[in-house]
Amino acid sequence: MALQVPWRISRGDRRNGLAVIVAAVLIGVAALSSSTPWRLLELRAFDVISTLGVPPVDPEAPVIVAIDEPSLADLALQWPWPRGVHADLVEALRKAGAKAIGLDIIFADPSNPEADAALAAAVGGDVVLAADETVLSSQHADQLVRVMPLPELTDAGALHGIATISLDGDGALRRMPLYPDGFAAQLLRAAGHELDKVGRGLVQVFGPSRTFPTVSYYQALEPETSLPENFFRGKTVIVGLSLQNAPTVEAGGADAYATSATWRTGRLVAGAEIQATLYENLRLGLLVSAANEETRLVVLGLAVLAAAVWRASSAYTVAAGLVALAVIALGSYVLLHQARVFVPPLAPALGFVLVAAAQAAWDYASESRQRREIVRAFSQYLSPVLVERLASDPSQLKLGGEKRTLSILLADVRGFTTIAEKLKDDPQRLIGLINRLLDPLSRIVLEEGGTIDKYIGDCIMAFWNAPMDEPDHAAKAVRAGLRMQEAIDRLNEELEGETIGEGEPLRLGIGVGINTGECVVGNMGSQMRFDYSAIGDAVNLTSRLEGKTRDYDAPVIIGPETARRVADRFNIRELDRIAVKGRSEATPIFGVEWRTGDEAVEVHVSLAR
Repeated sequence: MALQVPWRISRGDRRNGLAVIVAAVLIGVAALSSSTPWRLLELRAFDVISTLGVPPVDPEAPVIVAIDEPSLADLALQWPWPRGVHADLVEALRKAGAKAIGLDIIFADPSNPEADAALAAAVGGDVVLAADETVLSSQHADQLVRVMPLPELTDAGALHGIATISLDGDGALRRMPLYPDGFAAQLLRAAGHELDKVGRGLVQVFGPSRTFPTVSYYQALEPETSLPENFFRGKTVIVGLSLQNAPTVEAGGADAYATSATWRTGRLVAGAEIQATLYENLRLGLLVSAANEETRLVVLGLAVLAAAVWRASSAYTVAAGLVALAVIALGSYVLLHQARVFVPPLAPALGFVLVAAAQAAWDYASESRQRREIVRAFSQYLSPVLVERLASDPSQLKLGGEKRTLSILLADVRGFTTIAEKLKDDPQRLIGLINRLLDPLSRIVLEEGGTIDKYIGDCIMAFWNAPMDEPDHAAKAVRAGLRMQEAIDRLNEELEGETIGEGEPLRLGIGVGINTGECVVGNMGSQMRFDYSAIGDAVNLTSRLEGKTRDYDAPVIIGPETARRVADRFNIRELDRIAVKGRSEATPIFGVEWRTGDEAVEVHVSLAR
């Protein structure tokens, strides 16, 4: 009776377990991805992906006129500088051909009347002045406060734009400020571009600090002598604080902020350059839309299902898992840079890893259980080395029953019935004697790579070439049979002086029959108990051969197929031909001995037939 292997986990159990894993991962990761710390991690992922292959700075990008260290030194004026200086700069830039000028400086309070008048006279519809918006919070209410440029400046035709920017929880700028009259939006309109509304989205950076074309303030005051010809012709110009030595995140700085590029350099970016970045995002349509919750859940579900379908069981599991994670990251990169949509890769990657890891843990636990069961089931039949090989590669095992060519050995003690009768009043000594006999015989079988089938009283049955392939099974079986005879001789030496009955010396002898042929081998028995055993005509002939050892006074007798396979390694002689049930012709039987020296092999001609 071929039995089902009890330690195999059914496909239904695996599917149910996998469904639980998938559901738990989906719920857990979805809940985690809605938390504030996780969203900040996703924004850091946006920083990395958006700065891999940043777009080049467009030739029409704004030029930065930097209030920097050389300008402070050259003008040698105390900050804030007189507004007449800014008036001179506006006139110089306009004269040099600038089409729009943005002053990222707030002129909210009156200063010297003459200087204020000079600046009012210089500004016009091509100039945008910075304004600020602040929320003042108190116990009772939040108050929105706008700080605007002097009325005489806006009355002169200058536009105002809110230069306030929105920072994420980690203090970095990544989002377009949603002011319809934002500084960058107003500057874009002043430059002659149509802009109905300011889009919502994540900002694409172009690089670290000083990525945009930048000149010092003092150079822009005299562009005809300090800069190349037509440097400002047709350009949009943004004037603001921008130090040559950009401040670090740790040190901080006035009007300088972290952006998506800061993770690479550790440096902050000046407010004027940030306004240039916002300007270019609006002009070129580079804003990145963040995927909505539904899209994020769909992508997470696809990644989790992919991990569920992909079974992590091969030798390339780690490599395949890394490739899958790379595909998730690459997909996020392509969507961002080609479709301008940011689908965070962290949640899908985590979902994939968790399902794959859970599957791997499930498989590992199943394989460990299977390994333990194999060791438990076969440790009584096989040598430890073979058990280890079988446990390491269970695919070598076909437990449902199969046909195999086996070499079967049957060893039985001659005259043991008489010995047992004489020791019937001393059962402990009788059992001890059987164990002393079977112990060395069993060790020999295992040492020769055989499988112990069963013990039948004083008889031991074993076979070779199952459950694992053994190409040299016939020779190993014959070696085991001859070694058993030597082991019995050694045991008789140990028993010398022991007697049974009325002083009769205790001597043991065994007959060994060995035959090679096709058998059915597998787990046989009942659902409550079974053994790995072999049945078939070849087994029956082996029993006949063992019985003939008494008739021919040959300690080991082998069948014709065994003799054919080992004829070149042992001394073989034909003993006789015997009638075998189911065969029309008599079957030759052979005695076998160790080959010594260069002794010739005597094999009857019938062996070749």
